[in-house]
Amino acid sequence: MAKRNDSICPVPAGTLVIIGGKENKGENSPENKEKPDDFIRLEVLQKFVDLIGKKNAVLEVITTSTGSPEESFEEYRKVFTELGLSAIGHIHHSDRKSALQPEILERVSKADAFFFTGGDQLKLTSIYGGTPFLTELKQRYINEPITVGGTSAGAMALSTPMIYAGNEEVQELGGEIKVTTGLEFLKDVCIDTHFVHRGRFVRMAQVVVTNPTCIGIGIEEDTALIVRNGLDVEIIGTGTVIIIEGFEIEEGNVDDFTSKKPVTIRNLRVHMLASGNHYQIRQINPPHI
Repeated sequence: MAKRNDSICPVPAGTLVIIGGKENKGENSPENKEKPDDFIRLEVLQKFVDLIGKKNAVLEVITTSTGSPEESFEEYRKVFTELGLSAIGHIHHSDRKSALQPEILERVSKADAFFFTGGDQLKLTSIYGGTPFLTELKQRYINEPITVGGTSAGAMALSTPMIYAGNEEVQELGGEIKVTTGLEFLKDVCIDTHFVHRGRFVRMAQVVVTNPTCIGIGIEEDTALIVRNGLDVEIIGTGTVIIIEGFEIEEGNVDDFTSKKPVTIRNLRVHMLASGNHYQIRQINPPHI
């Protein structure tokens, strides 16, 4: 019998705000859907600001994933200014070499919150993976009560595994969904965004069946997860969060994935949660070095 190690994994002191994309930025109704009875203008981004919980807070908006960084930053600068923030910085790296420069670490050390915009999540992992920038940011998330948010691609990059390719045209075919290691603010959790609007259930199911340790969480637009203590999830916003668990999978055709046949899975477990609901991420895989 293996000897038990009583050391424990640290509980993150920071908070994550993981957004399904197209969060309301001041319009009088949500985009791409009928206005629900409980619609609140700016709800998701207001909650992000509230969670910072500090007067004169410093926010860094990270636009590295987008090809239009100035336009994206200005859009969020206006919204966050309306919500009461005044110290709003802009971080953008177009290549890995620039992200390795040590000057950025001082900005990371001084900010109270960070917000990753949408775009291409593979840019975030390929540019920031293994950098002092990411290490410092994650160390602060683990040890200090900072707030880290992301929307669309910026949300997908916060988890591991991370989907980076495979759309609705091929999602039912085995082996057509491509995944890599994300930024690992959440481990053994795969985040997908625009989930209902773009019909991404089957591609998330593929991720789960190939590794049932992983929990798949699909977030609708104008909807977000608030993750406290690294495990405790609260849902806010106007839409639905769909959680796919594979712990009880009894059968799948993973061995045929190279032949591009439709996916077969039996005994997936699915939760559909809306604003005000809670969920706790199960720790099936014991943390270790």
